[in-house]
Amino acid sequence: MQVNGVDLCVETFGSPTDQAILLVMGAGASMDWWQDDFCARLAAGPRYVIRYDHRDTGGSTSYPPGEPGYTGDDLVADAAALLGVLGVRRAHVVGQSMGGALAQLLALDHPECVASLTLVATSPAGPDPDLPPMSDEARADLAAIAEPDWSDRAAVIEYLTEQWRATSSRSRPFDAEGTRALCARVVDRTTNIESSMKNSYAAEGSDRWRERLGGLDVPTLVVHGTEDPLFPLGHGVALAREIPGAELLTLEGGGHELARRDWDVVVPAILRISRES
Repeated sequence: MQVNGVDLCVETFGSPTDQAILLVMGAGASMDWWQDDFCARLAAGPRYVIRYDHRDTGGSTSYPPGEPGYTGDDLVADAAALLGVLGVRRAHVVGQSMGGALAQLLALDHPECVASLTLVATSPAGPDPDLPPMSDEARADLAAIAEPDWSDRAAVIEYLTEQWRATSSRSRPFDAEGTRALCARVVDRTTNIESSMKNSYAAEGSDRWRERLGGLDVPTLVVHGTEDPLFPLGHGVALAREIPGAELLTLEGGGHELARRDWDVVVPAILRISRES
């Protein structure tokens, strides 16, 4: 779809006559990480579920590696514009990781678009003394993963799989087979996988927004794993504290991923907050 002057790849589940849920994924991550079964369970709510590829991910507009033609603010504007193109006046917005940051900014800058917020494995941003750093183990594991030959499909799939392993729960078994299969789908769908993995980190970020969160007036659910090594639990606690009336749902043993085993808790929680708002 043509959105905000670029092509975004979009997929919907359910009926457009139902309440809409907009799923916003993290940095360098296509909509595939909102897994098909997860979307189907939300759509059975019933809800009209919208997932999409950010710029430089999946089938959306791509830029040369290291040369993102956009900023963080553009990604926020893309989300707002996408709702308009789809004819959705307001949506229940679910954001994970960087997508959670985009969701916060969408609610702050386009409050008319947001009926509720669910913020998964994300942060109010900093750096601030009350926001714990990435775990030493995850930092070492990520540093040990060598950049692949981006033209070598098998090497890129293994690279992505190991990145997900490094940021996942340590106490739970890592689903290497399932993750590898999803990474293969991502690689096969992505216009330029090197750009996808580099450009969102190279793009200019948004201005600091933590001090603005107290002005939000929207039902908010913060979902955070107790073993998230990338954004340790203190980030979720701080985020829930900053947003008036926010509810904190902790996933015992959860990492930075939204694991299938947690869907039985997370899906009903998203449907509940969208029903109450």
